[in-house]
Amino acid sequence: WALHEACRQTLAWQKAGHPSIRIAVNLSAKQLQLKHFPETVERILAETGLSPSFLDLELTETALMMNLEEASQLIDRLRQLGVSISIDDFGTGYSSLGYLRTLSFNSLKIDRSFVADLTVDAKARAVAEGLIDLAHRLRLKVTAEGVETAEQLAYLSRSHCDYFQGY
Repeated sequence: WALHEACRQTLAWQKAGHPSIRIAVNLSAKQLQLKHFPETVERILAETGLSPSFLDLELTETALMMNLEEASQLIDRLRQLGVSISIDDFGTGYSSLGYLRTLSFNSLKIDRSFVADLTVDAKARAVAEGLIDLAHRLRLKVTAEGVETAEQLAYLSRSHCDYFQGY
């Protein structure tokens, strides 16, 4: 229901004159275990009329680690539909760099815990800059979560972060 409503509402916003709006929907570990989940996504996109290019499905590291092989197959099937896949809250779970190399993501979302102290902590800046650089070298887009101040936004902009999300 939530995925259906998110797609329906996104299309309504687009029809109201906001054509670049994309929607990000968090997936649970349970959804990753459903063998027919890609078909469900495909059906919802067809029912709502939303182009898959406007849907971003977010997976947490913890959900991925439940069954990495099945998650990999699911991600590939979803990407074949034209849906974007993001790894959410990166850096707070297992943080395995191996699956950044082996799984087919479109983007990486840096957890807000790394953003909160950017302006006062050199280590937080180093982690954020390193993650942004690593993601870009892997041809991933980067979203910084928890951006709440003009200083954080300015710093992350200078660091070539692609997108920003508040908390």
